[in-house]
Amino acid sequence: MNLTLTRVGHWAFIIGLVLAILAGFTAVPYLAVLLFVLGLVVGFLNIKEKESTSFLVAVITLLLVGVVSLELGKLTPVVTPILHSFIAFVSAAGLVVAIKQVLATGQPNE
Repeated sequence: MNLTLTRVGHWAFIIGLVLAILAGFTAVPYLAVLLFVLGLVVGFLNIKEKESTSFLVAVITLLLVGVVSLELGKLTPVVTPILHSFIAFVSAAGLVVAIKQVLATGQPNE
């Protein structure tokens, strides 16, 4: 069972990256919703407790770079939708990991 969930998380990550890149070249209906759901799956299944801090730092960095790049508006027409899609994907995974960390922090020490 655990191996199956690991594979699902792995494939969700790969599919999310491919869809984010594909967004730069073609319109995909409901892409943001699909990427958000895939990001949730990645956050639940791929990121373990010991990886949480480094993952969240990476997510914050990626989101800041993405948002600043979009705000400056000096990106090519292909890069902008890729960045929008990647932000939707990564932010969902970061949301799950952040909530898991908050819940773990609130647990009593044994």
